[in-house]
Amino acid sequence: MTISDKEFFHQASKRICGNLDAKNMLTDIRKYLENFMPAQTLDLNTYDPENRVLSNIASASFYSETPSYYPVKLSKEAALFVEKGHYGPVVSMINRSEMQPVAKQFELKAKQSPLCFLLLHLQVAGKRCGELVISAQGRDLFCKEHAHLLELLHDPFAIAIANILKHQGVLRLQKKLSDDYRYLASELRQIAGTEIIGEEDGLKPIMEMVRQVAPLNSHVLLLGETGVGKEVIANAIHYSSLRHSGPFIKVNCGALPENLIDSELFGHEKGAYTGAGTARRGRFERAHGGTIFLDEIGDLPLSAQTRLLRVMQDKTIERVGGRDPIKVDIRIISATHRDLQQMVLEKSFREDLWFRLNVFPITIPPLRHRKADIPDLVKHFIQKKCQEIRIPVHPTISLIQMKKLIEHDWPGNVRELENSVERALIHALAGTPDGGLIFDGIGRPHRQSHPLCPSFEQDVLTLDEVMRNHIENVLLLCNNRINGPNGAACRLGVNPSTLRHRMRKLGITFGKRREVTGN
Repeated sequence: MTISDKEFFHQASKRICGNLDAKNMLTDIRKYLENFMPAQTLDLNTYDPENRVLSNIASASFYSETPSYYPVKLSKEAALFVEKGHYGPVVSMINRSEMQPVAKQFELKAKQSPLCFLLLHLQVAGKRCGELVISAQGRDLFCKEHAHLLELLHDPFAIAIANILKHQGVLRLQKKLSDDYRYLASELRQIAGTEIIGEEDGLKPIMEMVRQVAPLNSHVLLLGETGVGKEVIANAIHYSSLRHSGPFIKVNCGALPENLIDSELFGHEKGAYTGAGTARRGRFERAHGGTIFLDEIGDLPLSAQTRLLRVMQDKTIERVGGRDPIKVDIRIISATHRDLQQMVLEKSFREDLWFRLNVFPITIPPLRHRKADIPDLVKHFIQKKCQEIRIPVHPTISLIQMKKLIEHDWPGNVRELENSVERALIHALAGTPDGGLIFDGIGRPHRQSHPLCPSFEQDVLTLDEVMRNHIENVLLLCNNRINGPNGAACRLGVNPSTLRHRMRKLGITFGKRREVTGN
């Protein structure tokens, strides 16, 4: 087949540089080269001088099945030949394998004879990066014309092997990072606490709701007092869902500075504001394919609520300073201890956003409503804190101390219990006489006296007296106003006429008479 050097180089280069998959590239170029030379088998090899090993990156052969002979441990003679650079020119032509130690060793290992070789020694920036080996069965099969054509392809093959090696390095790194991610996700899952204490007792109804909603993509709103474990329930929903292998991004909306909320949640483009030196993905972009947990959603300002509503409606975001919408596939789990319905009435929370978030509300009960879980929680926290503080022997807890814990109201919920256990462990570490945990200051709840709630130490009041005191205190707060949105009737949640009737019955003056008497 007669062809110009220019056309040969052009056609071959397209096949060499058009594929990052080494085997596919060699298969394609071998079929082209066999039109010009006996290219029965092509091998792309690299050499490790430290171990004297010749390794194969990829092979392509005329034969349907060719056994692999790599890696090849070179003899001292063959290794010395390679390392001293005795190859000579860019292309080495070996028509008699017994004349060259590397070819001779390979022929012996392949148990095929005779073999001819045409070698293209590849270099990038003066540094050897590998070689292309063309082999064929027989003797004296290659000539100077074959060597000339192959030499034309040095640069395309050198660039190709450099790119292939880098690409394979990236793939190895990607696989390593993927493995690391799975490992770290597993570790974080353990740290975050996927074990739900009380799932068979006080939290049983809650866990049933979790099992119902977890496999779906529905948004979830977690409600409950501070410290009841909303984040633990959010973990359980994510890791029980079909998105468990995706990212789980947690955001405390109350901890974000107001001037940086949009940038943190939605990202920003380079130069969007002073200090934005590079483009940055926001939390929603990072949660793509997984779940985003918006804790303390009630603390989100109205401007950010508007943008969050668009995310939920259109499933797109726009970075600060950006114009192009970015599609995101996320599930939103939000949580709050605040009364969002009341905030909607006060116009501090968007009603349309509340409807979007309130698809599947789960109210987590406070610890005082599930005291049967306290012994298991205490045991769990003792094990956890002993490991953190490095206490080798776990202290015991007496029945009296456990009873004290159970009788306490725990206004700070599970978080307060955890802190109490840690405090008791620290005291035990300092040297408690019997080695047991002592919970000083924990017992029946002690409430400070409040103008609306008489102290238990005072004489017990009748129900009418308590009601009279309460109504009069509310009237003071409302400047003696009964009607209207800021009136006492609205504050007490009763009809104004009902309140007046109750006030007459209790002997509470109102209207002009009250203003005159000063009550």
